[in-house]
Amino acid sequence: MIETVAGPVPAEDLGPTLMHEHIFVLNRELEANYPGRWDQAERVADAVAKLRAAAESGIRTIVDLTVLGLGRDVPLVQEVAAQVDLHVVVATGLYSFDDVPMFFKFRGPGLLIDGPELMTEFFVRDLTKGVADTGVKAAIIKCATDKAGVTPGVDRILRAVSRAHLETGAPITTHTDAGTRRGLDQLAIFREEGVDLTRVVIGHCGDTTDTDYLRELMDAGCTIGMDRFGMELLLPFAQRIDTVARLCAQGYADRMVLSHDASCFTHNFDPEVKQRVMPDWVYTHLQQDVVPALRAAGISAEQIDQMLIHNPSRVLSR
Repeated sequence: MIETVAGPVPAEDLGPTLMHEHIFVLNRELEANYPGRWDQAERVADAVAKLRAAAESGIRTIVDLTVLGLGRDVPLVQEVAAQVDLHVVVATGLYSFDDVPMFFKFRGPGLLIDGPELMTEFFVRDLTKGVADTGVKAAIIKCATDKAGVTPGVDRILRAVSRAHLETGAPITTHTDAGTRRGLDQLAIFREEGVDLTRVVIGHCGDTTDTDYLRELMDAGCTIGMDRFGMELLLPFAQRIDTVARLCAQGYADRMVLSHDASCFTHNFDPEVKQRVMPDWVYTHLQQDVVPALRAAGISAEQIDQMLIHNPSRVLSR
């Protein structure tokens, strides 16, 4: 059974699944102090429309990887999910490129306020008891490493995520900078911590054409996220398609998942700028444009089902 916003569902019911998306990426502190970018009623209605469009395109499940550091608001996601015919899976974890939030800075083993690692405790609580008082259990754990690499703060987060995985069996998914091969840094720490690498998705691997790097991750047991379709500022569409096609031809369809890393609303971009610069960065792009392009590149229907249906189901099942 896979935990969703509406409760647990059988893994075989997930269907075509977008493994790396966001519904809302919010900065509540900014909005509270400099309001004007967020109208909740308008944004909820817009999110419902966008998720309904995803469902109409053939998507059955969305994995919302919005965690601490990205403005996670599970009650708001519940409000949206209740109005759409989609499974919505939520995550726990912490998104930071350099340091832990100040709340954790002086709390933890050997620190000023000595005690257990609260990040691990919080992640496990989200996975086993539910987020706050919503009753919604997270189904996956998120962490990040970017160009700065494994700083002391990022190291601490990765190890807290690893230990929550070991305690619960929940899978791990990551943000990486593919150009600097940051997935290998994550892989090294996960190995040190004893993580089951078959339960790990190294994210944003679709931002590179370096298949040697990608095969190294997959040969270690990881699944890779070809999960930024529509974000052509980082890599053009044709190169993203070609990379997936080459890896499928080499027998790696069972170790890739597909997605967009899109959102209904994000404080990180003005909506009109996002629409102008990245018009295909939407939930429907995969079914409408990516899948036909993959088929034209020689990828079989069975391989597409493997990446869209069977691999997500395998990863999310504990």
